[in-house]
Amino acid sequence: MLNLSAHRLFQQAIDQAASLRCNLQKIAQANVLDAGVETPGSLSAGVFLARLCLGDRAAVALVPADGSLFSSNLVHVRTDDPIRSCLGSQYAGWPIKTDDYFAMGSGPMRMVRGEEPVLEHLKLQESVPTVVGVLESDSLPTASAVKAIATDCDTPAEKTYLAVAPSTSIAGSLQVVARSVETAMHKLHELKFDVSSIISATGHAPLPPPAKPGNTVDGVGRTNDAILYGATVTMWVDQDDEILETVVTKVPSNSSNDHGQPFAKIFKHYDYDFYKVDPLLFSPAVVTFHNLRSGRSWTAGQLEPSILQASFSS
Repeated sequence: MLNLSAHRLFQQAIDQAASLRCNLQKIAQANVLDAGVETPGSLSAGVFLARLCLGDRAAVALVPADGSLFSSNLVHVRTDDPIRSCLGSQYAGWPIKTDDYFAMGSGPMRMVRGEEPVLEHLKLQESVPTVVGVLESDSLPTASAVKAIATDCDTPAEKTYLAVAPSTSIAGSLQVVARSVETAMHKLHELKFDVSSIISATGHAPLPPPAKPGNTVDGVGRTNDAILYGATVTMWVDQDDEILETVVTKVPSNSSNDHGQPFAKIFKHYDYDFYKVDPLLFSPAVVTFHNLRSGRSWTAGQLEPSILQASFSS
């Protein structure tokens, strides 16, 4: 159960909160780890957040980059459980809305709630006494938000564990950039590809400089650009060659009509509503398939350093 493995990881983060520059709070009896709202957070906290998002079913590391993508660091992800870790857990498919709060919700708690079409289609559900989630937000969850999460998960608030950080923070930006594989998985599912044929996957994307605190649009823009124009994903699959050959060019972000300019501009064009943006845009820049069935490989897409430069230096 991913909620249970994520809960064990959450406990480790609590034990290391001081060194992670995080702070644990009780909000309406829920356990809330602040990793960047009222605390500075850290790179290590960002790795913890990314692993929590993935239900601790993937390895996440910060590795050196050569600078060609205007960052000296890459966020690298490796998973042998891509369906559950990415689609069941990491995908930010739960917009948490109350009268006084909004956040994008990720993490294995989504499988306990179980109301998203992707979860229903893939039969990704869990029934556990403790739930763990990650919130992308500029503020700590309110009591009404905690109540909404606990109610939707049919879980007591005291058994609800939430980590939160804004996209402009160190930890928050890293956990968003750790979504290279997840975006490819979600895109493939949207394309009606049989994602159960994906056995293992790796991905990496440049970690951008953090945006100014409070400037959510720039924070969202830079982290999304890191994926759309700088991420490379490799997947090991067991599938017919003909199917892979047909789908590979449809997966990278350049298959979307919205591709080609910094995400902050795209976001503004759609009145800052994620759900109005072409969903086929949210995918890595480059995708490679290695077919275990035939030994053949395919690669599609291209990196866009000039767009990253414009985004990261804005």
